[in-house]
Amino acid sequence: MMLQEPMPTGHPLADTVAQYVWLLPVLPLLGFLLNGALSLKAAAKLGPDDPSAAGHEDAHAGDHHDDSHISHDDHPVVRHKYAGLVSLIGPGVLVIAFGLAVAIFAAMRSVDMAQPYVETLFRWMPVSDLKINAALQLDPLSMVMVLVITGVGALIHIFSVGYMQDDPGYPRYFAYLNLFVFFMLLLVLGANYPVMFVGWEGVGLCSYLLIGFWFSDKANADAGKKAFIVNRIGDFGFLVAMFLLFANTGSLDFAGIAANIDRLPAGGAVVTAICLFFFLGCTGKSAQIPLYIWLPDAMAGPTPVSALIHAATMVTAGVYLIARSSLLFSLAPVASLTVALVGGLTALFAATIGLKQWDIKKVLAYSTVSQLGYMFVGVGVGAYTAGVFHLVTHAFFKALLFLGSGSVIFAMHAAYHATHNHSDDAQDMRNMGGLKKQLPVTWVLMWIATLAIAGIPVFSGFVSKDAILGAVFERAQGSTLASASLLGIPGSTLLYAVYAFGLAAALLTAIYMTRMMLYTFHGPSRTGAAAEPHLHEAPWIMTGPLVVLGLLSAAGGWLNLPEFLPLGPQGVFDKWLEPVVGEATTRIAAGGGALAGSTEQALIGIAVAIAIAGIAIAFVRLKPAALVPKKDSPESTGFAKVLEHKYYVDEAYDRAIVQPVVNGSKYILWKGVDVGIIDGLFVNGSALLARAMGWMGAQLQSGQLGTYAWVLVLGVIALLGAFARVH
Repeated sequence: MMLQEPMPTGHPLADTVAQYVWLLPVLPLLGFLLNGALSLKAAAKLGPDDPSAAGHEDAHAGDHHDDSHISHDDHPVVRHKYAGLVSLIGPGVLVIAFGLAVAIFAAMRSVDMAQPYVETLFRWMPVSDLKINAALQLDPLSMVMVLVITGVGALIHIFSVGYMQDDPGYPRYFAYLNLFVFFMLLLVLGANYPVMFVGWEGVGLCSYLLIGFWFSDKANADAGKKAFIVNRIGDFGFLVAMFLLFANTGSLDFAGIAANIDRLPAGGAVVTAICLFFFLGCTGKSAQIPLYIWLPDAMAGPTPVSALIHAATMVTAGVYLIARSSLLFSLAPVASLTVALVGGLTALFAATIGLKQWDIKKVLAYSTVSQLGYMFVGVGVGAYTAGVFHLVTHAFFKALLFLGSGSVIFAMHAAYHATHNHSDDAQDMRNMGGLKKQLPVTWVLMWIATLAIAGIPVFSGFVSKDAILGAVFERAQGSTLASASLLGIPGSTLLYAVYAFGLAAALLTAIYMTRMMLYTFHGPSRTGAAAEPHLHEAPWIMTGPLVVLGLLSAAGGWLNLPEFLPLGPQGVFDKWLEPVVGEATTRIAAGGGALAGSTEQALIGIAVAIAIAGIAIAFVRLKPAALVPKKDSPESTGFAKVLEHKYYVDEAYDRAIVQPVVNGSKYILWKGVDVGIIDGLFVNGSALLARAMGWMGAQLQSGQLGTYAWVLVLGVIALLGAFARVH
């Protein structure tokens, strides 16, 4: 009942705090405007009143333009002149927004939310049959997303105060961060697809700005452009899906589509095409095969940006889109099978790459791609609650992992700076080791997140991941997906394959995450004897958010405990999302029975055994004591080299797509059309013709009076001859 018609009047939320829902996106937008103004004011370099005055000093002469928040010179860093004010505004607007979100959530819990609450702000596009309002919608699904975005987002903003404190672009950073949250809130609160698309495009813009935040480094700027361009491919799919929806239902708002859903026959070509084009948009925004390539490069931005993009905002947009469109996907079993299959393949593929990455952030980047695959498996098989719940728990432990890695990088940078070591890579795990002694709090908290992502009971990831795997196994028999086929392969066969992909990815996840922890925190130190005394825990402005996320990572699974675990209230999350996705889930299940208790327990036992086996394999096979620093490490060989170079997918794309486009642009469009035809033929050719005609005219204008007289005589004779022939 995702797309129920809203109650224009008399909704039980109308006279509650929910009427201020418009403030949720406005608060971070206000933060963007204020921090942006401070950034521009500080960047303005006005001359003195008297230009001839001696001794004028540029107010910004002390600014540094390093590609790091840690200064690499021998002088103390001068903090930005507005750093104190920005530190209040940037996180403050998010904390207030989170408080408002909690108040709205409390109001929603006390009323019947069978119908969504829609707040229309103004008429946007009232053109002929196209009636689109700028409207916001509150329902259980949007509320879950708002709480995650504002809650986890606020913690990331607070962490950023310490992490980015010495960066000269401090106000600009928080302006971008606030704008990012504004667009993400607009995306999840939009009451129709066009409003959602504005937020969808906005987070794409902000990802470009934040990934390329340190744009003076070409690699960072290129990473931002890569994210922007790859996402444009997916956005084309979103646009086409909207065009098809309007052409076939006459509406683009959720209520209108629900009212006209009978125009889209179940299993028909139109609804299947709409869903597949929507999923193309998801593959770009949420980094699924084949458009996942931008997400690992997103590590070029500051680490808190990575946490915000990977955990709480942008990459989850695709999962939200499918959950929001669950009614449509429940009518298109072929599209749903495609979503589940691509998600399963992505989960396994990205997990294999994570096995051999050395940059601590790259490990987490491929982990995100893999975990997003799990979420798409969940929403693909119609287990929308399980997919969204994994989105929530993933936000907890992935934000903790990224911010924890930020604390590690912060400590490594500080130690290298203190010892004047500017050549070693502070993000390479081969340069770490033994950090649990210097960073004990970060060590404990990151182990909690690692156990959660690996699926160890009763951490949050265990509950959400196993719910997805159990749903895949359940849908393999008796569902509309099992009865369908994809490329001639029965749906039940594909679903069992997806289940196997999920188990294999779970094993690899446990291995590469344990590998990351062992090489970073255990074994002997490889940082260097001189740097070790300077390694220490980050300030509490950074460590505090880690503690909160650690508690959520450990206990977040209690929000949706399965029935056979009587450790507290069970199925809370399922019941909360029932008004939104219940109808779609029932249609896909097609009356199939739930798994027997013994079968469900056996499946969970297998998943837990695989997670424990992965951790054990990593402890047995990996020897941190044998690892040497990056500069002394031998080159990888064989399949390990293939994994380290990410299967050479980027290189393949470069040769198959980028270089042909560049060469075509250079030799056909530029040298052929522009230089050859336009410049050579039209511009230079017309100039040559004009010069030739001018030369001919110059020959006639000799200046000899006798020549002119003879020409005149010949002309007169020619005219007389012509007239004589006529008559």
